[in-house]
Amino acid sequence: MAMKSKDDVMAFYAEKNVHALLEDLLASAYQDRPEDLRRYWRAQLTKRIREDLGFKAVIFDLDGVVTKTAAVHSRAWKAMFDAFLRDRDGEAFDEFMPEDYLKYVDGRPRYEGVQTFLNSRAIALDMGEPSDLPDQEKVTCCSLGNRKNDYFMDVLAKEGVQEYPSTVRIMNELRDLGVRVGLASSSKNAKHVLHAAGLSHLIEHRVDGVVAAERGYRGKPAGDIFVECAKALGVAPEDAVVVEDATSGVAAGRAGKFRLVVGLAREGNHAELKEHGAHVVYDDFGDMTVDELGDIFKAQPKE
Repeated sequence: MAMKSKDDVMAFYAEKNVHALLEDLLASAYQDRPEDLRRYWRAQLTKRIREDLGFKAVIFDLDGVVTKTAAVHSRAWKAMFDAFLRDRDGEAFDEFMPEDYLKYVDGRPRYEGVQTFLNSRAIALDMGEPSDLPDQEKVTCCSLGNRKNDYFMDVLAKEGVQEYPSTVRIMNELRDLGVRVGLASSSKNAKHVLHAAGLSHLIEHRVDGVVAAERGYRGKPAGDIFVECAKALGVAPEDAVVVEDATSGVAAGRAGKFRLVVGLAREGNHAELKEHGAHVVYDDFGDMTVDELGDIFKAQPKE
């Protein structure tokens, strides 16, 4: 293709994968040009691609979306609840099951998750205080939540943190294009998990369980933490994407009136994620490109 003008080149690259081709263009066609010209073209091409996407920000959940810590959380919840139920009901106790995790706990603030599950079993405990000790004599929702956190941190220390490569690839591509990237998680360990995974640099703003508690934000399925994250990024929900793996999380994205809510069915829960509000559901991002995500976004009407 003969490219005679700047507009010709920009139009050509807008139709291609800019990440694979841009450096070749700049290195070959403009190797003898001043460096400031190459920087200018790179900025202009990146701006064209970014504007064509339609969205200005993507806000990710953490556990089960960015990192493979949802399974660690699930195991920690099971260990804690099974021990509690065994002490309460004896060896014939009704154990905590994977469907209990997905229905009552996943995505919710820690102490609310304890209370929601116990309510499902008609077990009444005082909420207590966040400072309640895990092994204190009077068992409360907070003491159980803190006991679960001890299990989680122990497993994390032994096994480390693994990432979902396709999500991290998408996050890197978004940052390269200048799209805002945020994180909204109910976890009070989000900062620690991101640091352990070496991913902190990809997140421009984080609203997690610690921030939510300090500022009085409601937990998922309310949309508060996603909306507040979008505000901090300077983007309206109608111009942003939410990526979640929990039913409470996709419900929170819809409650916040985000134009596109993507569900990742890590537990095979496609139908449940759709039922709770996900516009589209995938097993994983796989080979999806940022351009394809933009097409999906633009196909959704504004609420």
